[in-house]
Amino acid sequence: MHTRSMMAWALALTLTTGPLMAENRVDASRPDAPELAANGAHVIGVRTLTLTDPDRPDVLASTDALVRGPRTMLAEFWYPAAADTTPGGTYETVLRDGVTPTALHGQAARNATPSDSGPFPLVVISHGYPGNRVLMAHLAEHLATHGYAVLALDHTDSTYADQAAFGSTLYNRPLDQAFALNAMEADASLADLVSTEAVGVIGYSMGGYGALVFSGAGLVASMVDSPFAPPQGLLAAHVAGSDTHEALPDPRVRATVAIGPWGMNSGLWDAAGLAGLRVPTLLIAGSMDTISGYDAIRTIFDGAVNTDRHLLTYENAGHNAAAPIPAPAESYAISETLGWAPFAHYADPVWDTLRMNEIAQHFVLAFLDLRLRGMTDRARFLDVIENANEGQWAVENGQQTADHTAWAGFQQGTAVGLRFESHRASE
Repeated sequence: MHTRSMMAWALALTLTTGPLMAENRVDASRPDAPELAANGAHVIGVRTLTLTDPDRPDVLASTDALVRGPRTMLAEFWYPAAADTTPGGTYETVLRDGVTPTALHGQAARNATPSDSGPFPLVVISHGYPGNRVLMAHLAEHLATHGYAVLALDHTDSTYADQAAFGSTLYNRPLDQAFALNAMEADASLADLVSTEAVGVIGYSMGGYGALVFSGAGLVASMVDSPFAPPQGLLAAHVAGSDTHEALPDPRVRATVAIGPWGMNSGLWDAAGLAGLRVPTLLIAGSMDTISGYDAIRTIFDGAVNTDRHLLTYENAGHNAAAPIPAPAESYAISETLGWAPFAHYADPVWDTLRMNEIAQHFVLAFLDLRLRGMTDRARFLDVIENANEGQWAVENGQQTADHTAWAGFQQGTAVGLRFESHRASE
């Protein structure tokens, strides 16, 4: 067969089989990934937990009167495993339509024996609306290989399978995050594996909203009676200056990561509310985010004057920047439930998802290592010029010269399309 004919045959095979024959990996890597996107020294395990808050207002049942009861959530828990653990495992889940099954493959071994070198700092991960506990499995696995205990929640009323009234997510999201931290600390069986002395909270979209509220950004009072608010005035619990919100932030939370956080675009915070944020914060966003609004996210960055904060921007990326797993193969087909291909829920029209995720892994790890572990050498990855496109690569005989301004941790020419800004408290 001629070379050109062989190429045409290979292309035809790819187009006819395409993603349908692909394996959905959450642990893939690119050769141009930044330095801290590389896996850490730990092999890792994962197990599924069930967490139950015994007494929480039931938003869906409280239309006519306040109803309280247990709130139960599934959670995925990643952790450093024993050194002799064989890597590899599967996550059985569903797509954005809530019905189509898909299997994801990663490096975490299901129910592996934990490492005896803990405890490890806890990181809580919170998905969007809707989402699920494995939407950011790539980030969870990465952090676990670097010695973190990572818990990702299935937020009841907010997952692909049980998406319900938005008011439940508004009310419950920061409370779920706070409850998860306390539940992990209270579990005596995890005492040698999980440390809650210095905790990180990572949230995407509505998870980012929850992380900001949990970290001190109280809402404006008018939100209590907004059309999408929960009944019985429940949202008053998160209003800036209220006794309930003043009691919500937890001093054990030392780092907040909000990816495409929703809320400022709908006026949930004012200057006083944003000033209540006192946890060091890393914001991550696409400059073309039309769901949360990029300008609104910048307003959060500018308005959180009482804490140190950073903003990582992917130029021309949308709302899916840096958070979702690469689109599963099954998501390429049109969903009868949705009327569109779930692929759009995971992917970006401009950026490669894997590239975005590895950049996020790099910066999130640097930020958490600095804030939770006091690894001051990680600061060099955050102390970079604002516009990566303007960085100068100046290396002679393997050593950087005084003219070198390219971003630390990135190979030559691989930080294009990115901006990183930092403000100190009161700036």
